Amino acid sequence: MTLDPRAELEGVHKRFGSIVALDGLDLEVLPGELLALLGPNGAGKTTAISLLLGLQRPDAGRVHLFGLDPRQVEARRGVGVMMQEVTLAPELKVREMVDLAASYYPRPRGVAETLALTRTEGLAARPYGKLSGGQKRQAQFAVALAGRPRLLFLDEPTTGLDLAAREAMWETLRRLVADGTSIVLTTHYLEEAEALADRVAVLVQGRLAACGTVDQIRAQVTRKRIVCATTLAAEEVGRWPGVESVSPAEGPAGRASIRPVSGPEARKLSITVRQAENVVRRLLAADPRLEDLEVHRAGLAEAFTALTSPEIAA
Repeated sequence: MTLDPRAELEGVHKRFGSIVALDGLDLEVLPGELLALLGPNGAGKTTAISLLLGLQRPDAGRVHLFGLDPRQVEARRGVGVMMQEVTLAPELKVREMVDLAASYYPRPRGVAETLALTRTEGLAARPYGKLSGGQKRQAQFAVALAGRPRLLFLDEPTTGLDLAAREAMWETLRRLVADGTSIVLTTHYLEEAEALADRVAVLVQGRLAACGTVDQIRAQVTRKRIVCATTLAAEEVGRWPGVESVSPAEGPAGRASIRPVSGPEARKLSITVRQAENVVRRLLAADPRLEDLEVHRAGLAEAFTALTSPEIAA
């Protein structure tokens, strides 16, 4: 059974003077999925979302929101939006902002339900202008959910949030998707997309470079990552055939791990390769003290780097 998309771009072109923002882009958002829209700066992500929201018109191609023109009020009533750049009335309390946003929709959530869902009850009585940056993002999230949207656009939603607030938002997003809400997420935190997305769309220079599940995106990349503690210098390993890059591996505290072993000091290295077997054999032969050897398949971060490299973009 094929589901009708809740939002769709068909062969869309958009230019701003001499700049090509979108170049024949096809993209759809299906019911009950979280679609992560990724790409380097200038790839066309913001333009694509602006078209779907009816804020801009395409030069060519078609744009549908719930099967309608995005400029129609009926289409917009099914949408919630949380953009990166937001200006809200600083004197209004969070509860008042949520109540005001809900009043624009035919079947909104109750204010208490929205505050509980977004875990913003503690901010309800505080003026928006008195909140910290992270708290403002939480309040904006509550405003975006007030209308009970069937389609939610989130642009870098966890920027400025601490770890606990970020994990709470992730939990809420998973709950929304489980209840049938569609979400379009743009984020620079690739681990966020990897943890949440049902599908990932990678834009490069206004074109769709790849689209699929996280596993499908990973499968397009042949790179692997070797992590090990070795007395070999990173510069030496970096000159070996088949090695694409070498960098310090991060330890539990997020810092380069450097620890002594018997004899010379061993550095924990992360080595990116296309074929791991030959490099692993050479590591074992070159360093009898080699420890903590791990081989990982490409993650979303490695796949994103490969898909957005200049060679692919060209």
